[in-house]
Parts: sequence; C-alpha cells; structure tokens
Amino acid sequence: MAISYNKLWKLLIDRKMSKADLRRAAGIAPNTMTKLNRDEEVTLETLGKICGVLKVNVGDIVDIFPEYQVGEKEENIQ
Repeated sequence: MAISYNKLWKLLIDRKMSKADLRRAAGIAPNTMTKLNRDEEVTLETLGKICGVLKVNVGDIVDIFPEYQVGEKEENIQ
C-alpha cells in the first residue's frame, strides 16, 4: 500500500486544508507528513486518523499495487 500524494492533495484542496491543518487535526507527528511526501509507508493507525479527519475511505487515498508487473504474462501469475 502506498498513499497517493495526488489524491491526498486533491482532498486537502477540496476541503481548503493544508498539510499542517491535517497533521494537527489528526494528531500526528510532523515527520509523518514528511513520510507522505516521500511515498514511504505509514502505519494503518495514522492512515485511519487521516481518513477520519478527511471523512474518506482508505481506498480514496491509497493505491494498492498488484504483486505482479503490469504486462507480465498471465501464465507467470499464480
């Protein structure tokens, strides 16, 4: 799982909210916002707090990557 930074930004802009506003409202540490910038993984607890503040489902800001490469031959996928 990885947070889609573009999706998160769109949600923040739609709510006229900054990353600092989100961080304060969710009660998360500043270094967590740095992780979001770098596409590093965040904990499910933090993700839950972010989604709670933005009133969205996890799937609205998270991209789930399949375990295979796009274009990989189907017979290689088990």
